[in-house]
Amino acid sequence: MTGSTTNNQWSLTNGPFTETTFTQLPEQDWTLLVQGVDRFVDEVHELIKQFDFIPRWRFDDVMISYAAKGGSVGPHFDYYDVFLLQGSGRRRWHISSKNCELDNYLNEVPLRIMNIFEADQVWDVEPGDILYVPPKVAHHGVSLDDECTTLSFGYRAYSTQELYESIDQQSKDKDQYYQDPIWDNQNTPALIPNSAITQAQKILDINTEKFACFVTQLDSLDRQLLQHHEPGVFDQQGHYQLHPSCNIAYFLDGEVLKVFINGEQFDTQAFEVKTMVQFCNNRTINAAQYPELTAHLFKQNLVVIID
Repeated sequence: MTGSTTNNQWSLTNGPFTETTFTQLPEQDWTLLVQGVDRFVDEVHELIKQFDFIPRWRFDDVMISYAAKGGSVGPHFDYYDVFLLQGSGRRRWHISSKNCELDNYLNEVPLRIMNIFEADQVWDVEPGDILYVPPKVAHHGVSLDDECTTLSFGYRAYSTQELYESIDQQSKDKDQYYQDPIWDNQNTPALIPNSAITQAQKILDINTEKFACFVTQLDSLDRQLLQHHEPGVFDQQGHYQLHPSCNIAYFLDGEVLKVFINGEQFDTQAFEVKTMVQFCNNRTINAAQYPELTAHLFKQNLVVIID
């Protein structure tokens, strides 16, 4: 993406790109965005664990941006909890809670860039710095040099419309969003607690099973990645992890464990509850220690071996 707030002349080009594309770019005021990096780079996928104080079933993806000096995607807001980790170089972030309204955007611009933006705070970040941006808080990051890379860890806030569509109903208020309860000592990232269901039920009448199906469903890209994954030969001594494109969550219905993977309920009757809960939260499993469960997950193309 090229452009700046100086002239509001923005241009967006979608990949894939060739080397020629980059040789034709200006010296500054451009940004390269790569989404879903956690699906392909193990080291990036591993970083998600640092944010497991937020339920993993709300996680969307890690996007990495590289920007030349002056590069930006303009001031904008969304309905995500976002953690912005500065990887290299320096970036200046302008933050604002003002004018975050759906009708405040530039016309004839490829992204929803805000027309009116007044910064409340300004932060200069360096490698290793993390900036948290709550939902519906505007942010505008501008690269201060030619080495600027930023990792964006995004956690979705579900809209009323999405939730209603999941149970085949029409929403009366499309501008309302699910809000988290206050998380207390969150050390079980795959668990859907009763407090989360209570929050969802403030928006619509939905039971826990349908909510679990909704929060673990896959988008079209992740479904394609799973379909093209070739598991290879099962290693009976191997250490496996849940495929990076998979979503998993669970809850306890009394003493009955119910697990959901990729929008469907997973049959847990043949496996110990403690083992299943451990796998859900850690997303890893050792075939030598838990051969039956690991083999079952492998046959369903849900796990990949860890090198």
